[in-house]
Amino acid sequence: MRKLRETFWPSAGWKRAFQYGWRRVWRLSGTPHAIAIGVAAGVFSSCTPFVGFHILIAMLFAWILRGNLIASAIGTFVGNPLTFPAIWFVVYEVGRYMVGAPTGVDPDIAGTLQSERAFDMILPLLVPLTAGAIPVGIVLGSVSYVLTRSGVEAYQLRRRQSLAERANARVPFLDPQPPAGETLE
Repeated sequence: MRKLRETFWPSAGWKRAFQYGWRRVWRLSGTPHAIAIGVAAGVFSSCTPFVGFHILIAMLFAWILRGNLIASAIGTFVGNPLTFPAIWFVVYEVGRYMVGAPTGVDPDIAGTLQSERAFDMILPLLVPLTAGAIPVGIVLGSVSYVLTRSGVEAYQLRRRQSLAERANARVPFLDPQPPAGETLE
């Protein structure tokens, strides 16, 4: 029961869980570009209405764009039960505008899926959701690319500097010039 509660409400808080996730992304091995492409692919796929396939879609896009596959899986966590209602509302409205669907369409997804004519009724919702996912996904993916790349670059630079400082502090006596009168053997 504790593990189930911890899944939906971390004891350390959401801020700590969010920071931990970002630190995991920063520590991935790879170039900042590859990691950022992976996260952007994950964010893009989270905008699609194909729940259950987000990680596969993200990994496919990351693989095609030569991004980090693990980062793409982490990027899909942008789409979660807390953010899906907002994402789908924006995606549906953008898609409805793009497709030209009438404004009277009621996006009652739960009721539609429980109906006996679910397939006939879901198609009018799926087309705007799919069409709207492309521009919204590109915008959110681009924003996440910029944020992730700058964060990874800053982390990797600090890490290299820290390692160099530790290496210099650990071996201060290595001097290529031997003391006067001595020879290296």
